[in-house]
Amino acid sequence: MGPVIPDLSIGACQADAVFASGLQRSDEPTAGQVRQAVAAAIRAFGRSGCAERVAQEFGDHPETAVIRMRWARAMAREAFAGSVSEPGPRADVGALLAVRPWLRDGRVPLLAVWGR
Repeated sequence: MGPVIPDLSIGACQADAVFASGLQRSDEPTAGQVRQAVAAAIRAFGRSGCAERVAQEFGDHPETAVIRMRWARAMAREAFAGSVSEPGPRADVGALLAVRPWLRDGRVPLLAVWGR
């Protein structure tokens, strides 16, 4: 059996990258600095590498890792606020095409689904 690779959301990847970066809370980084640090960490370690560093730190120092992750999540959320939002839970309908037509009177009928 091969390695299990979790499907992380964009926000989780960004938080992991902030966590894995060299940024420190005492630096009081700007949103631009956080975005740059995220890009640099993902380039250096990859998404899974950032997640591995988070996991390692939680294994070695769980009490401080929790505090750093809370800070990393807040920094990522603030730095990327207003960027492209993550898809909702129904964004990927697999082999189905979901269409929601409008009627002439403005009503929306039940969801119509056709196979591709």
